[in-house]
Amino acid sequence: MGCQDLNSIFKRALDAWRGAGPYSITIPPMDGALRPNQAIEEAPVLLGVTAPDNLVHHGMRLLFSTGGVVQVLKTDGISASTEPFAAFDQSVTALAVHPGGGVAIGLEDGRVLVRGGRHDGKRLTQLGSRTIVCPTALMFADEDTLLIALGSQQNAPEAWKHDLMQRNASGSVWRVDLASGQEICLADRLAYPYGLLLDGDGSAVVSESWRNQLVRVRPGAKPEIALNDISGYPARLAPTADGTGAWLSVFAPRSQLVEFALRERDYCNEMMREIEPQHWIAPSLSAIQSFLEPMQVGGLKQLGMVKPWAPTQSFGLVVRLDDACEPQDSFHSRADGRRHGITSSVEINGRLLATSKGGHAIVSIPLATGS
Repeated sequence: MGCQDLNSIFKRALDAWRGAGPYSITIPPMDGALRPNQAIEEAPVLLGVTAPDNLVHHGMRLLFSTGGVVQVLKTDGISASTEPFAAFDQSVTALAVHPGGGVAIGLEDGRVLVRGGRHDGKRLTQLGSRTIVCPTALMFADEDTLLIALGSQQNAPEAWKHDLMQRNASGSVWRVDLASGQEICLADRLAYPYGLLLDGDGSAVVSESWRNQLVRVRPGAKPEIALNDISGYPARLAPTADGTGAWLSVFAPRSQLVEFALRERDYCNEMMREIEPQHWIAPSLSAIQSFLEPMQVGGLKQLGMVKPWAPTQSFGLVVRLDDACEPQDSFHSRADGRRHGITSSVEINGRLLATSKGGHAIVSIPLATGS
């Protein structure tokens, strides 16, 4: 063991004792480019649909998923119509499209399928020596190369809340050559990788949800932090229309209460054993409407109305990043809103379309609006 490893172990032990660094329960403030607004809450609803997710470009059209169905979304950003594309016996958890016609689909049971294009019919259930358990994001580097993010080796995508509360870090990112079958692990032991974006230098930017950061991964190198200490749990990434940055969806906020619960392992384990997941002290995709919710009454409401600035387990947030992954602008649905659980977004015709999985809607945000 080298001096650097010993220093790292000592620093972690000291941080744990002081409650500093990764052991702190402080949350960065929403300020500057992240200053709260109501852009998502006030944006027109393009389409009302159950738990929309995985919004991606498909030529001149868009694709998105709802449960086990992939739909084609035809829209100019103001009006929309849909038609079925494909249906599966499991929920769709990840989606990627190549201009050559190939569509990659990740399913709840761990299968990754390719429909159309050069590799039509390709099916993946294992990468290296590990079974695919939790496909969370897919991206084509080219027609023969598919990047796959596996969020966890312990929990399926629907059990993401369990994975967070168990403090797992068993996720990985893989590069698969669909022609030769070669599989390369680009990064391992990640804390729930949930989004992928190719960078101009050939690296990939990955959103690492449970560590609240973006990391840059390359073959044969350790992941490098591109943006750390995000105020929520980052989800999928999408390029801006002009190619100068990216849109980052953030599916739930961080809170001091959740951070505290995560560090009290005996309490956390007992909570998971005895209480239904929807009532845990944990992030959520939607605003809870139950007398069993962990935060309620005067701390959240005034004269019967939820305060916009109240502590919350859910919100809606999309952040515009520049080419250095620095936040430049943001769109919000605050604690008193309903367009929460933003998991994916796409820019089209001067508008940003975003899937509110918790609010059961695809919203269309004019890009003249922001913080």
